[in-house]
Amino acid sequence: MSDTIDYGNKMHRAMRGLIAEVLEEVGANGLPGEHHFFITFDTRHPDVEMADWLFDRYPSEMTIVVQHWFDNLIVAPDGFQITLNFGDNPEPLAIPFDAIRTFVDPSVEFGLRFESQDDEEEEHEVVELPDVDLAEALELDKSDDPKPKSKTDEGEDAPAKEAEVVSLDAFRKT
Repeated sequence: MSDTIDYGNKMHRAMRGLIAEVLEEVGANGLPGEHHFFITFDTRHPDVEMADWLFDRYPSEMTIVVQHWFDNLIVAPDGFQITLNFGDNPEPLAIPFDAIRTFVDPSVEFGLRFESQDDEEEEHEVVELPDVDLAEALELDKSDDPKPKSKTDEGEDAPAKEAEVVSLDAFRKT
């Protein structure tokens, strides 16, 4: 037993269950009214099945539209299969629910977005900051000159610009 509840994964499973339920209804009864779906999925997922020419065209991510023409919509516990028309070429697709990144029904302004571990860990650069003594950094120059000094490029002492506090009231319309 874990020390924490993994709410993120539980929420993702629930949202994918919602998508499965909606797709099952559409597979059995067709799309009601103006409903249609934009489904974006990761084409690199190992269980995605699609034509090679589609993968060549969409090597990382693809968005399909389920609206006017689709066929063979079959929902399984782990994903769905659908045949869509690409330029008068019907192509079958198999998409696992785990590969879905977004599911949107714009007719009712409904959408789901799935964040993956890869998205969260993607190229976050770690920058080492020097150790700074905060008390020393905030210490004011006690000399007669009220402005702190800094070094110029030539190494000479030059007065540094003092920080100025600006009230937001100055920008408000009256």
